[in-house]
Amino acid sequence: MPQLLSILHTVFDMAIVLGFLILIHEFGHYAAAKYFSVRVEVFSLGFGKRLLGFTKGGTDYRISALPLGGYVKMSGENPMDDRTGDPGEFLSHPRWQRFIIALAGPTMNIMLAIALFTGVYMVHFEYLAVLDEPAVVGWVNPDTPAAKAGIQVGDKIVRVDDVENPNWEQLEVKTALSPNQPLSFGIERDGQVMQKELVPEPYGPNQYGDIGWVAKEPNFALTLVEPGMPADKAGIKVGDEILTANGQDVPQQAALIQLLNRTKDQPLQLVVLRNGQKLSFTVKPRLDPGTGGQGPAYRIGIASYPTKVVKLNFSDALKRSLTDSKRSSFLILELLQKVVERKASMRQFDGPIGIGSAVGQAAREKGWTPLLLITAAISLNLGIVNLLPIPILDGGVILLLFIETLMQKEISLPIKERIYQAAFVFLVLFFVMLIYNDLVKTLPGLTRMP
Repeated sequence: MPQLLSILHTVFDMAIVLGFLILIHEFGHYAAAKYFSVRVEVFSLGFGKRLLGFTKGGTDYRISALPLGGYVKMSGENPMDDRTGDPGEFLSHPRWQRFIIALAGPTMNIMLAIALFTGVYMVHFEYLAVLDEPAVVGWVNPDTPAAKAGIQVGDKIVRVDDVENPNWEQLEVKTALSPNQPLSFGIERDGQVMQKELVPEPYGPNQYGDIGWVAKEPNFALTLVEPGMPADKAGIKVGDEILTANGQDVPQQAALIQLLNRTKDQPLQLVVLRNGQKLSFTVKPRLDPGTGGQGPAYRIGIASYPTKVVKLNFSDALKRSLTDSKRSSFLILELLQKVVERKASMRQFDGPIGIGSAVGQAAREKGWTPLLLITAAISLNLGIVNLLPIPILDGGVILLLFIETLMQKEISLPIKERIYQAAFVFLVLFFVMLIYNDLVKTLPGLTRMP
């Protein structure tokens, strides 16, 4: 029963978030259409059967049965509809006006994302502490590309492909989007820079590329102790700094994971530093079955992801929001390009199940900022994806308008019908593939959290 309630709660959260974002998207089309005097026949909150509403200015403002966003129906917007030549019809307007109307929906989603990011950054801008540090290797996992290439603890990464002096965020993005693709690195050791080529290996349910190195952190201080897990029962607390395990130094979380992979369910003797005092604990790991693509592994229920939290003023928050949105947009396009070129896996995309899981998890976290951040991220993705030159999507409408402008005439109706039919089949198959990927990711995989 608790699991069922959790699923229902996730579905509800996802419906609210996606519904709101779709409504914002459609409002963009609606506002632009009204501005250019295109007759809007229906503006609906939700889909399906009309429940209630009113008519004003020739528009039926309604609430429909399925509360999943909404839609706008403009007169004559469907190329397959019979055209009467009425000046209020969508296709009776100049192409530049139709272009703006098509662009308005994605633009609203992108603007919403920027606004949400800006607002959150002004209240709670949280980022990994290692981003303020040089890209120095703190640990190398055995039998990984980094280990095989001879990378050592203390090595500094001064270049990845054409990026000079990258931070860890830039490194992780580069490697994640390049599974099985060689990357060129500049590695500094003892004042000398070595040139190395490493090939990230596909890892985890999303098949992201992984080199096998871990960022150097000031200490192994815990940011999470899971309730009910062995570490919690043994008395270990958030803020404790792990010093040794079974007498071995564990400077990084990855070192403890490696130890757990060897010792399995044997008791661990942990020494931690708490408020300047060394304390000893005996912790018996347990085999966790794993969920959401995380496979079975022996764990004690701790994590260390040191972060920093600041409040940015409006100007800095807006600049950071624009920078993050621009970077994320290009990453989406880069990932799409690599998938088309078969250099990346389709499994790197999240479908409705993956998105719903992320929304549900954010909604269960403390405070509003996690939910607002995931909402902004989805809104940005929705805006960018809708700009792709695929008929039926807004980007497809823009592409056809551009082609018609070059041709100086309308594309014939039979050709448009075939284009839209092919696009519909493509989108259905793509959607099915996303759902399949989501289901595959729920199967047992690998885990790296102790």
